[in-house]
Amino acid sequence: MGKAGQPDVIDDDAIARAPSVRTVEFSAPLRWLARGWDDFRATGFRGAFYGLVFALMGSAIALVYATRWQLTMGLTAGFFLVGPFVCTGIYELSRQRARAEPVSLPASLTCWRRNLGGVAFFAAILTFAMIVWARVSVVLFALFSTTDFPTLKGVVAQIASLQNLEFLLVWGGVGFVFATLVFSISVVSIPLMLDRRTDTMVAIFTSVRVLFANPGPVYLWAALIVLLIGSSLLLWFGLLVLTAPLVGHATWHAYRELVGD
Repeated sequence: MGKAGQPDVIDDDAIARAPSVRTVEFSAPLRWLARGWDDFRATGFRGAFYGLVFALMGSAIALVYATRWQLTMGLTAGFFLVGPFVCTGIYELSRQRARAEPVSLPASLTCWRRNLGGVAFFAAILTFAMIVWARVSVVLFALFSTTDFPTLKGVVAQIASLQNLEFLLVWGGVGFVFATLVFSISVVSIPLMLDRRTDTMVAIFTSVRVLFANPGPVYLWAALIVLLIGSSLLLWFGLLVLTAPLVGHATWHAYRELVGD
């Protein structure tokens, strides 16, 4: 850590147009969550609006695909993949507070217009990744699963059994590689594009460099996101009203600590 508790900076002058990347201690994600909660409260819990959007998305998935077990895991993964884009408004609320601007929910709804091309291109990349993973999930279900999954609510309990061990190992291994690839390009991409109007490829490249410079903290952060959002999906979609904005605000602070000038 540098002076006054600031993370050390990894200078990378050879990379044109790309901001520097900082290193942080392993426990940094816990600090991001604490600061995220402070933002959530300080912005008058306006982020709960976006949490409600997440909850409605989850409910819609459960309603439409309750009997389409083949698509369950792919759609759930897709839920995580498009999360950074849906959280755009939450990032903006934290940005408004950081810049001592009036906190405005209506302004956060259209913040993407600040860098429309970059955000739209990144959203297209995430959408393509979601579609590919959904297809891969269906194929893995067909090849390895031995259980018929009737509903969305029962899918996790049913696949977590010994008779589906081979499927779990294959799906988990492929999913880990795929999730790492997608997460690596999205750790700080959208907050960076919103805050500095960075183009998509520079934002993606910076995000990948963040992962390589901080593999421990970033993987811990990913695990915490899965824990918070995943438990909300499993227990009660209404929890997303709290957990989704918490993760969104915390992601803003992750960006502020991990990306230098």
